[in-house]
This record gives sequence, structure tokens and C-alpha cells, in this order.
Amino acid sequence: MARGNRSTTSSSKWRCCHPSYYLKRPKRLALLFIGFVFVSFFVWDRQTLLREHQIEVAKLQKELTDLQNLLEVNNAQGGTVGKIGLGGKIIKSSEDAPDDPIDTQRREKVKEAMLHAWGSYEKYAWGQDELQPQSKSGVNSFGGLGATLIDSLDTLYIMGLHEQFDKAKEWVATSLDFNKDYEASVFETTIRVVGGLLSAYDLSGDKVFLEKATDIADRLLPAWDTPTGIPYNIINLSHGRAHNPSWTGGNSILADSGTEQLEFIALSQRTGDPKYQQKAENVIAQLNKTFPEDGLLPIYINPKSGTTGYSPITFGAMGDSFYEYLLKVWIQGNKTSAVKNYRDMWEKSMKGLLTLIRRTTPSSFAYICEKNGGSLSDKMDELACFAPGMLALGSSGYGPDESQKFLSLAEELAWTCYNFYQSTPTKLAGENYFFHSGQDMSVGTSWNILRPETVESLFYLWRLTGNKTYQEWGWNIFQAFEKNSRVESGYVGLKDVNTGVKDNMMQSFFLAETLKYLYLLFSPSSIIPLDQWVFNTEAHPLRIVPRNEMGDADNSNEKHKPFPRLGGRKEGRSD
Repeated sequence: MARGNRSTTSSSKWRCCHPSYYLKRPKRLALLFIGFVFVSFFVWDRQTLLREHQIEVAKLQKELTDLQNLLEVNNAQGGTVGKIGLGGKIIKSSEDAPDDPIDTQRREKVKEAMLHAWGSYEKYAWGQDELQPQSKSGVNSFGGLGATLIDSLDTLYIMGLHEQFDKAKEWVATSLDFNKDYEASVFETTIRVVGGLLSAYDLSGDKVFLEKATDIADRLLPAWDTPTGIPYNIINLSHGRAHNPSWTGGNSILADSGTEQLEFIALSQRTGDPKYQQKAENVIAQLNKTFPEDGLLPIYINPKSGTTGYSPITFGAMGDSFYEYLLKVWIQGNKTSAVKNYRDMWEKSMKGLLTLIRRTTPSSFAYICEKNGGSLSDKMDELACFAPGMLALGSSGYGPDESQKFLSLAEELAWTCYNFYQSTPTKLAGENYFFHSGQDMSVGTSWNILRPETVESLFYLWRLTGNKTYQEWGWNIFQAFEKNSRVESGYVGLKDVNTGVKDNMMQSFFLAETLKYLYLLFSPSSIIPLDQWVFNTEAHPLRIVPRNEMGDADNSNEKHKPFPRLGGRKEGRSD
């Protein structure tokens, strides 16, 4: 239509919309203004009411969330503990987070690493204790007890590697022999062999593992035949003669003597024979008689008198797992009154731990000192990096304020331990670190032997807070292992984390702990849930079984049900 031929209707519409139409008619203008004000007020009032309603709803939702989290913090019986992060921030639990594709991909990468490590062991060191990847040979560093094979059983099962698990089980049934003229470490044999066999039994339900665990435990028992019941740390598996290392001056070592309780209590539960539990728990009873108010014990104990000698106090080597087991026996006993003494001792020790905390300059990294007499040493072992996970795991037994304090400390220490890795050229941590004013941290002993402690703590913190940052840190550590430690025939440690020079040993705990914790870090929380399982210090999961009020372990052998085999659509099968 041409612009000069508008219809009457369109011309009228144009006129009533032009300002001059109203300027010539004051009454119409006034009415229009009144109408505009009325409509504007009505719309503004509705928007104000809507905003106020939304604010009230948000407040109610926050109050509900806070109440739910307070209940979780105060719930000392549940497996999911307080979910309060740094600064009082409420953090969603990983149990509420669905499995995502990135987690699945990363889990499969870790699984492939396990297959590479296991396949190399199977090819070059089958049945021997550990693989030497560079020379493609095996070595019996634990007297020929098949340490790597037994240490790996539960990792294979959890990852759904059924063919590999079944082949290893056949070796245990037909070839594993403990009648050896070998001076065994009671501690190492308990955590790796007894713990590994019991975990395989709890997961699979196959009694061959329980029978073998009972055999080796019986060979260890004479070590507890001392005037106090505090065990000697070395025993001949064939002849039963026990003694302590010469370099301890005849003393027993704190961690070596106080890190058999989980395994021996579990063995009594599974067999119905109380002798294992009685031997192990008597040690704690003896130590509790003179337990200091700060809960910190020197690393040397006289097995004849039960007194502690002048020696360092540390959460690193020779002290670490004693404190870990005080907490975990409480969890293993389902946090009942029968195991309250363990929790009480642990809380005393955590008060002591707080006195060992210092922070660096300029970056304020928190770290745990070692104590020698009345002085503190600014040194921390990477082994002590289990402590963040322990603190997070134990925080739920406190009230809200204390729970927040210890969880916050756990997160600070985890950041320090992660930076043990990030501060080196290889992004792998050294064995220990020193702290100097104005310099933050520096590597002391510079080797890395594939240790799991930092990854262990990242696993616990992720499970208990749902903060995916811990997954990212774990993934970075895994990639550093892949880059620096993976070789053609397995994985090796580094002689120096600064230069990357490799050694020739694949430690059994790399398969038992490091790879398992990495795998679980990217797995749903329904895989080995923390309210049903407790990990020994070698990362072997044991079922939680309640204790009766007398403190005796209930015999769960008749009711034992195997954990479902994994390997569904998401996990994949390798067999």
C-alpha cells in the first residue's frame, strides 16, 4: 500500500497516540495520569510483596539447612559426619552428588594404572613380596609372604577385576605358606597380611582368606608374651621367638605396638575366638594407665615395665598409626559405650596435637611439629599427612564448635600436604619437610616411594565435605605419578623429587593404598561407605560390627555376607 493512501482506521490510531492529541484535551490528560499512577503503584506493591516473600522463603530454607547440618554434626552414630567447611560454610556431602562423566573417566584411568602395576607384578614377580620394575625381577622383602599379592586382593575386588582376583585367590589357597624361618615385623605383617586377608574375606565371603588370616595371626601371638603384654616388634614365624630391634635399645615402638587392634578385634569377631582381641586390647589398657593429659606418647615403650622412654613425640614415622587406631577402633565398635575409652584417649591426643601446630611465613601453611623433650622441631613427615583425614573422620564425634575447629584444621593441613607435592619440580612430595621463617617449606629427605597418605586424606575430606577441590588435587597427584613413576614394567619411586631420578621398587602399598584411595576418590560414596566399613592403616576395609556392653566382639561369622562384586555397566569388566 502507498504511503499517501492510509485507511481511516489506521489514521485514527495514529492520532490518538500522538502527544498533541492529549495536550489539547486537559481532562483526558489528567485521567490518563491518574490511571498511570494507580497501575504503577499496584505493580510496585506486587513486586515488593514478591521480593519480601522470596527473602522469607530463602531465610527458612537456610534455617532448615543449618538445622539439618547441626543434626548431622551431632549424630555420632552415622557414617556421614559434619558437613561444615572453612568459615562455617555449609558444604554438600559427596553422598548427595551423582556420579559424573569426569569421575567415571578418571576412575577408569586409575583402574588402568592398577592393571599396569598388577600385570607387571604378575609377569615378573608372581608370588614374591615386591616387584623391582627396572630390573624386571621380584624380591622377598617380607620373607616371601606374597605381600604385594595379598595387599592387592581387596583393590582388585573393589575395582571389579574379577579374573585377577580369582587367580590371586587360587595362589593364596594353594601356595601361601607361613611356616618360614623369617624374622617378621609384627606390625607390617599384621597391617599388610592379616589386614589384607581379612578384607578379602569381608568382601568376598570366601573362608580360605579367614583360614589363612587365622594361621598367620597365631604365629604372631607369642610376640605379646611379655610382662606387660606390650608386644615385641619382631618374631620368627617358624619358631615363635620374639624380640625387639637392637637399635631401639630393647624398647618396643609405639606405632608398631598400638596398630594391631583393628585386625585382631576383627579376627575375634569373625572366628568367635576372643584371644586375638584380648591380646591387642590389653596393650591399650596398659598404655591408658599412665596416659598423659595431652595424649602424646614418646615413640619408645619398655615392654617389661610399660613405661615410656625419652624419645621423640611425632605424628610421623613410628608414632602415626597409634593415634589413627584410637579413633578407628571407636568407629569399628560402632561408637558404642564399649569403645568409649578409645574415643576419650583419642580426644586427649588431639588436644596434644593442637599444641604441635605451627604456621609458616609468609604463606601461613599449617604443619605438625615433632617434639623432643620440651622443644619443638619444625619438621613434618609426609607420613603425617594421614592426619587431615583422621581429623575429618573424627570431627563428627564432637559438638558443633569443636567439630568445626577440627574440620577446619584438617582442611588447612591437607592444603599443606598438597603443597608438599606442588612445591617440587616433579610435583611429587619428598619424604619429609622443614619449615624456616620466611621460606614456607623445603624438602628434607628428597625421595618419594609412592606413599598414599596425602591421597588418603583427600579421599576422606571429599567423602565428608563433598568439596570437589579435593578430587582435583588428587587427580593432579595421580598425573604426577603417571608422568614420573610409570615405567614399562610397573611403577617406581623417585630417588630425588627434584631431579626425577628413579629407583627400582614398586612398593606393595602403592597397589594397596595409593591406587585404591585414588580410585575411591572418583567413585560413588556407596562403594565402601564409611558407615559400614573402616580402613586399617594399609587401606584394607573391614566391616563395622557392633560391640556388646562388656566390650566383647560379637561373632558375625555365621551372618557374613559378601560385598557385591563390582563391574557393572559404568565400571566395565577386564575379564
